[in-house]
Amino acid sequence: MKKFLVTLVLLILAAVVGYLAIGRELIDKYSYGKEYADLQEYFGVSGEQAAILLQNDLLQERAILRDGRCYFPMSVVEEYLTDGFYYEEEVDSLLFTTADTTYAVEIGSDQLRNTNGSEGLGYPASFRENNEIYLSTDLLSRFARFSVSVYDHHVQLKTQWGLADMRKITDDTQVRVLGGIKSPILKDVAEGDSVELLEEMETWSKVKTSDALIGYVENKKMRAASSLEEIPAQAPDLPEYTSVSLDGKAVVGFHAIYSEGGNDTLGEVLSEAPGMNVIAPTWYSFQNEAADYRSYASASYVEKAHEKGLQVWPVWDNFNYALENGTSVDTVSLFSSMEMRDRLARAMVDETIAIGADGINLDMEGLSSECGPHYVQFLKELGILCRRQGLVFSIDNYVPFHFNNFYRLDVQGRVADYVIIMGYDEHTLGSSEQGSVASIDYVSNGLDRTLDQVPAGKVINALPLYTILWSQTGSEPGSEYITLNNVDSFVERTGIEPEWNEETCQNYAEWTSGETTYRIWLEDEESILAKLNVMKAKEIGGAAAWRLGYGTPEVWQLISGYAGD
Repeated sequence: MKKFLVTLVLLILAAVVGYLAIGRELIDKYSYGKEYADLQEYFGVSGEQAAILLQNDLLQERAILRDGRCYFPMSVVEEYLTDGFYYEEEVDSLLFTTADTTYAVEIGSDQLRNTNGSEGLGYPASFRENNEIYLSTDLLSRFARFSVSVYDHHVQLKTQWGLADMRKITDDTQVRVLGGIKSPILKDVAEGDSVELLEEMETWSKVKTSDALIGYVENKKMRAASSLEEIPAQAPDLPEYTSVSLDGKAVVGFHAIYSEGGNDTLGEVLSEAPGMNVIAPTWYSFQNEAADYRSYASASYVEKAHEKGLQVWPVWDNFNYALENGTSVDTVSLFSSMEMRDRLARAMVDETIAIGADGINLDMEGLSSECGPHYVQFLKELGILCRRQGLVFSIDNYVPFHFNNFYRLDVQGRVADYVIIMGYDEHTLGSSEQGSVASIDYVSNGLDRTLDQVPAGKVINALPLYTILWSQTGSEPGSEYITLNNVDSFVERTGIEPEWNEETCQNYAEWTSGETTYRIWLEDEESILAKLNVMKAKEIGGAAAWRLGYGTPEVWQLISGYAGD
């Protein structure tokens, strides 16, 4: 009997121990975890680093919190806030150019300079660390619209504002890293606290706390609350860009002048182009990186043009002098130098005023993507000088594509009065592929991409008053220009019968003579009218033509009629 009792006791004890073990497992399984997340580890930061939460997205880049201030790397500034800053290597400074002045702050300095003097900021506006430039959000707020809230290990950056879907916490609980009672705790929240609902799920939902921690809360611990209208950050107090514009549409004729004697052809080309209100003589060409230039300018030419009711926008280019002399201009060296940019811009404005011209037309072709930021900075600085003097500032551009977007039509749309799209060169002399100089889709699509970036009233489309005759003899390709005023005689002489091509909106012909096959997409009255109709439908600011001396009275009557509509 005694042995039986001992056995029974042991069995009872074993059962109790088993039940206790199962109970502990159940408690462990269903009880809420109490481990708190290490926020430095959670955000992946150390030292002065702070994670950047843009809206509700965690960026890879890190801010730096130093001496009570927040600094963003320039990569973040340029991608999310403003691309208006330009690094001037010569003086190791950041520049920001507004509509009427350029601000400069040397890296590591607490001084903000502009043309009116210097302002002490009381803190380093920027510094360089690990080959990255960091910019103070205090200074940045003068030039970009955003809000930033700073916490111990992260910052909340906002560039957009709207309605936040808020939830009230109904019982003391925790915001956890992930959905689940065992997930580490990001923050305790109390009954009555509010969180923003980011994503509602079945039992747990993604929320953001008042101090911008994003995690998960059980749905049963929340109830719906009213939406919260977020207060947008105040826009920086920057001067507005002003523009000069002609009454009605601009009609620009480019006058190709390659010597001083070319000025004598003014009367001849004017008789060709009724309805033109702007003439743009190709007078100036850059010579070198020292801001020297060649000029065929003539004050008497300007006076005669004014007598005919025309404005004069002399052209400045970077290629004609080079072609004449077999040299080239290093535009990267020219435009990356603050001294050279200033010297050149002032010379351009002074020249324009001295001869009594009305504006400046800038034609920079063949630039590299490396040159892009320097060129754009030059446009901003030249634009200031033109506005101060009331000069019309127009800029010539290729038809925009992704590979030439460093010309920055969006910036040009602010700093220039007119953005001229050279609506041709779809195929050029010597191209490996034969085709139209300016098919209708090429023109129309190019204007659409331009209008995405430039106000319509500032856009001018330049028409080609020429075409290309293509030939193929065996394996030998050939191409030559035919000006529009020679098209009729060419068609008559060759006896060809061009047919209208609806796809390109041009008359097209293909024929064989001997061993040579010829192809031509004609520019004529019909093709020019098709382009003008597209331009009219898009309500752009005007037309230009390359070049005077190539057209016919009939085509210019069409252009004049377009301008008068």
